[in-house]
Parts: sequence; C-alpha cells; structure tokens
Amino acid sequence: MKITDGTHRIDGINGNVYLVEDGENLTLIDTGLPRNDKKILKYIESIGHKFNDVTTIVLTHFHIDHVGSLKKIKEATGAKVAAHEVEAEIISGKKAAPKPKNLLIKALTAVIKADPVVVELPLKDNDKVGRLTVIYTPGHSEGSIALFDTERKVMFVGDTVRFNGGKIEGPPERFTLDPQIAKESIGHLASFEFDILLSGHGEPLMPKASERLKEFYATQK
Repeated sequence: MKITDGTHRIDGINGNVYLVEDGENLTLIDTGLPRNDKKILKYIESIGHKFNDVTTIVLTHFHIDHVGSLKKIKEATGAKVAAHEVEAEIISGKKAAPKPKNLLIKALTAVIKADPVVVELPLKDNDKVGRLTVIYTPGHSEGSIALFDTERKVMFVGDTVRFNGGKIEGPPERFTLDPQIAKESIGHLASFEFDILLSGHGEPLMPKASERLKEFYATQK
C-alpha cells in the first residue's frame, strides 16, 4: 500500500511494517511477527526494488510483533539493523527483556521468541537514519522511538500512538511498561508539525495529523 510518495505500508502483517524510499535505497521500519519475511520481501520486489536495496532495518522497539521476522530479512537483504541503544542488547540476545505485566502476554512471550540479531546502529534521540530523524519516546517500552521524515512530513510512531476505528489512542496499558511516561512521549510527539502519522497498529492518520494529535493529548492531561 503506497501511502504517499516514497512511503509504503506492507499489508497483511500483524504489526505494521513500513518501507521508506530514499533514492535507490530503502529503509524498512519494523518486521512484524515471525514468518512474515516472505510477504515483506515480495513487496520489495513488487515496487521494483532488489532485496539489497534495503540498507537499514530500523526497529521502533523490541516487542515480538516488531522484531519477529528480523533475522530472515537481515539475511536476505544484508541491511544494517538500528534500534535505540537501551534495547540494542535485548534485540541482540545479550540481555533479558523486562517481564511483561500481563500473565497471558508473559505466557505467549515464553513460547514465541525472536531470533537474536546484532544491532549495528545503536540510536539515541535526534540521530539520523538516512532521511529519518530519531525521536526518543519511552513509555510503551524503555527504548521506544519514533522516526520523522521531516521533508515528507511523515511521523512513524511505533506503538506510542495508534489510530484505530476513527479515533486516536495511546498504547494499551497491559502491554506498556510505564503508561504515564508514554503519555509524556505523546506530548513530545505533539510538539512536532507533520501531516501523516503512521503507527505500529491501526490505520494511517492524515491529513493534519499533528493538529489532531495535539487535540488528543489535551484530553489526556
């Protein structure tokens, strides 16, 4: 699904996956649950690119529905993997992830695991990844990030915000490390000006996405 020039969402995956074109190079944002690699790779070919056009895979956070297909896509593309520095060792398998608060999620994460992959590009706030600027948005997880395409006015927010059923929502509390800090991160995102908001779940929010996010944030204080 082409959202705007140079920005695509790969449909049919639990956990939204995005492709950003920058000339001949591609940046992949998140990888969905395990066993979605074939859908992602097929989409890359369908828009006229080769697998090795993917130069970077950026992860908005370490949860399984965002890193599940990372290893196979990394192997197919040879892309470098980027994530916030506080979660790099979790994704690399060198550090245990925080225990989920929800008992059902705790049981599921014990069964469904992502293969560890080394993060070559540890990120921090205001770093650049190709044409994207990193915005640190902790709360949903300790190392959650958003990615801002300042030229195209597109904001990729991971799970910090979602637009679903015609309304904006914060992250589900049962999956969120610190809901209060997550609210503060929503306020931080609302301080930027952008036309399109793309989240890890739900539908694109456009146009005037930042205005609508500001209105939502005002109701959360």
